[in-house]
Amino acid sequence: MNAVTARLPGFLRRLDPAVTTAFACIVLLLFLGSLYSRNFLSPEYLLQQLKVASFLGIIATGMMLVILLGQIDLSVPWVVTVGAMMSSAIAGFGHTGAILAIPFGIFCGVLIGLVNGFAVAYLRIPSMIITLATNAVAQGLMVVYTGGFSPQDSASPAMRYLATGFIIPTIPNSVLCWIVIGAAAVFLMTRTGFGRSIYGIGNRERAAYLSGINTQRVVLTVFGISGGLAAFGGVLLAGYASKAAQSMGDAYLLPAIAAVVLGGTSILGGRGNYLGTVAGVMLITLLQSILTVMQIPEYGRQIVYGVVIISMLLLYGREKLLR
Repeated sequence: MNAVTARLPGFLRRLDPAVTTAFACIVLLLFLGSLYSRNFLSPEYLLQQLKVASFLGIIATGMMLVILLGQIDLSVPWVVTVGAMMSSAIAGFGHTGAILAIPFGIFCGVLIGLVNGFAVAYLRIPSMIITLATNAVAQGLMVVYTGGFSPQDSASPAMRYLATGFIIPTIPNSVLCWIVIGAAAVFLMTRTGFGRSIYGIGNRERAAYLSGINTQRVVLTVFGISGGLAAFGGVLLAGYASKAAQSMGDAYLLPAIAAVVLGGTSILGGRGNYLGTVAGVMLITLLQSILTVMQIPEYGRQIVYGVVIISMLLLYGREKLLR
């Protein structure tokens, strides 16, 4: 610790540099956006951006847990779509269907996640391969279900209320859902043995196994959680749009990964905190907004996300190898 760092207050010394950098970039983006448009800092605009961020934040929560294991989940796009389509489909079966719509959509995501987790934990298939395969299978099943056309099913009133309503005035329900899920994730990662096991496996799986951790069960559970959260994100998106759509999850894979690694979570596993993911989600959302206002095409946005991921992989990957 150098002399300058030693003179800083204790809470500043404990701040993760990546998290601090992410929040600094958020402030910079807000400033640049305000120069482009006066409405950029209006409460209404910021609240709308927070609502948009909540969908990505929920999906990124599950992605963060998987990345902490040193794994990756590439099935997110069509797990999101499956959650949206299946919840909307079951909502069409009268009153009972409307009640079961949200839990059924989440259940479908958990099921896909458990398939991923079983293959990674017990069959030792690389997560990149199996999650890409299940993403393709989910896509094929949804195309068969819809006949290749946009689904005609509509979201249930509960889905629309959860995505667009207000239990607390001025705070969207989707943001409250993100807060609850985020608080649960923080508690899981910092206050439970299961959370410590995730970090242990991410640092060195063999050492975690030798220390008595049931690594297979932890990996299976984390992938199940990731699938459930991705599907819940799809449920909310369907409620927000009032219906599901083909490929509606495609726009969330790279942003979810970018948000997690931008917030300081090592893509090689074992290091990261949820505050960083929150900062990464907000930063990506603001960046998306600015790119949209500047009319940058979709391929340009994908290039930006790819550059972010590569840069953070180089930074944190080298750091972990040197430890």
